[in-house]
Amino acid sequence: MVIKVFLASSSGSTAIKKKQQDVVGFLAALKIDYTQLDIASNEENRQWMRENVPGEMKPTNGIPLPPQIFNEENYCGDYDTFFNAKEDNAVFEFLGLTPPPGSKESKQAENSQKLHIGSATEEHINDDTTRKEIKEVEQNGDAHTAELEEDAVAEEVETADQEEEPTEEAEEDEEEESRKAAEEEDQDEGEFDKGEDNHLVSEEEEELQKLEDEEEQGSEAED
Repeated sequence: MVIKVFLASSSGSTAIKKKQQDVVGFLAALKIDYTQLDIASNEENRQWMRENVPGEMKPTNGIPLPPQIFNEENYCGDYDTFFNAKEDNAVFEFLGLTPPPGSKESKQAENSQKLHIGSATEEHINDDTTRKEIKEVEQNGDAHTAELEEDAVAEEVETADQEEEPTEEAEEDEEEESRKAAEEEDQDEGEFDKGEDNHLVSEEEEELQKLEDEEEQGSEAED
């Protein structure tokens, strides 16, 4: 990959010259290979730069000013975006390059990656813990439901037993009452029969007494 820096070698603007020197000087300090393309002396370079700078990065007059930075055909940015990347230690990322081992940007990328992995691991652990907790809650819920069902069945059985017990007692009471009623009826019948017998006996005794009296009266009359 070749980094292309479009600049104007004969620019009369001190600000533009300073910006161009700042870019190429920083790239040289980082030992990044780059190519300078002069738009002042080469019309093709100027035309290509103007056509490939994105519209949103162009000024209101439509003419982008140097320096403009590309990675091969891919647009990286102008001086302002380059400066922001430099302040954030993200120049290699800005240029679309892999930072060399041991560089600030490399260490920063490693730390960011570790943080990302740590966050992902923590999220995974939290997800597993959450799933475990949910599973336990569901199991406890099932166990609780089973206990409730067992309690409900036991309660129904107890209620049924309580309902059956009074029925049996009622049946026993009815049988006892029937037995007592039968005994009383038998007793009444026995007393009635006994009364009739006594009544018959009394009538016989009266009849006999009457006959005896008549016989005695007859004997006295004969005498």
